[in-house]
Amino acid sequence: MKVILSVEPVRFPLTGIGRYTWELARQLQKSQEISELRFFAGRHFLSDLPTAGEQSDHQHKLKRWVQQSYIATEAYRLLMPMLKRQSLRGYEDFLYHGPNFFLPPFAGKRVATFHDLSPFTWTQCNTPQRIRFTQKELLKTLQRADALITDSDFTRTELADYFSWPMERIHTVPLACGPDFHPRAPEQLLPALTRYGLSPGGYTLFVGTIEPRKNILTLLDAYSKLPRSLRQRWPLILTGYRGWRSELIHERIQQAEHEGWARYLGFTPAEDLPLLFAGARLFAFPSHYEGFGLPVLEAMRSGVPVVCSNSSSLPEVAGDAALMCASEDVDSLQALLQQGLEDEVWRTAAIVRGLKRVEQFSWQRCAEETQAVYRKVLEA
Repeated sequence: MKVILSVEPVRFPLTGIGRYTWELARQLQKSQEISELRFFAGRHFLSDLPTAGEQSDHQHKLKRWVQQSYIATEAYRLLMPMLKRQSLRGYEDFLYHGPNFFLPPFAGKRVATFHDLSPFTWTQCNTPQRIRFTQKELLKTLQRADALITDSDFTRTELADYFSWPMERIHTVPLACGPDFHPRAPEQLLPALTRYGLSPGGYTLFVGTIEPRKNILTLLDAYSKLPRSLRQRWPLILTGYRGWRSELIHERIQQAEHEGWARYLGFTPAEDLPLLFAGARLFAFPSHYEGFGLPVLEAMRSGVPVVCSNSSSLPEVAGDAALMCASEDVDSLQALLQQGLEDEVWRTAAIVRGLKRVEQFSWQRCAEETQAVYRKVLEA
């Protein structure tokens, strides 16, 4: 088969969708079934798989400016599909895969990955113009797609119910995490952690975009209820890209920093992230809503116990390896955080269960199941 894969998500900041796209691309490059694989971004074919930069560049700054302007956003929305369609002419014998929701006008077969329905169900997490842009384009994706891929059964069911899309054309393909995430000895962690003023096993970690959907205010409220001795011994460390409407969250983080029991590291370089995971005593992720929840998988693969919410897709990822509670339940979250930090019997068992759980997920499996969707679409 011949495949065009959009690699636009492989850029700064490299979020979960960007990592998914990059890992999927690497696996598809090895496939014996794919006779020709082309990478596409913007309106150009690329000679190689790109890598994401570690700092904001001109293109990223321009994108942020466009997203803040209704006129610029609408002009981009109307113009770019036409440019993409022109660039894709002559490739109708390829299958086009958009791994980040969007599908351009294209005469060949089309598959899109829907990671979640937050542009429709969590509209408060972005600017009005960005929400309008995304909703309009995703509705077009639903009209164009021959099949859809979701990261979890939760999103598959939600997508089918919300849009009355046929379940038989939606396929669950779970994500995975790379080999960089694994347990490490303290001496392996010291050089990197020292740069951040951290010590192995000396902190609780949160990783994710700083935005309301991640429920960070509830995490801070719950952590503030822990005994002072625990907060001082194991402070809460947060890292992630500054998302939209995060001002109140950052104010609360700054207050906790002033009180001496939390710290925000900003956006962590990709090479340091596995070390931050492996060095944590506990990983906390009480998100309101996730299409998959990749950081939970990365924590378990790093040999770190997990406390998370029981919302959306997170139970599918964590299985029986994590302590879970309702996302809004501050008191229960506080109790689980304390257990996760202090209960050595549970911690030992959770690490073993987590490492066993992650064996069910691999990028090779993700690529194989993705290719199975390609085959089904091409044979239809």
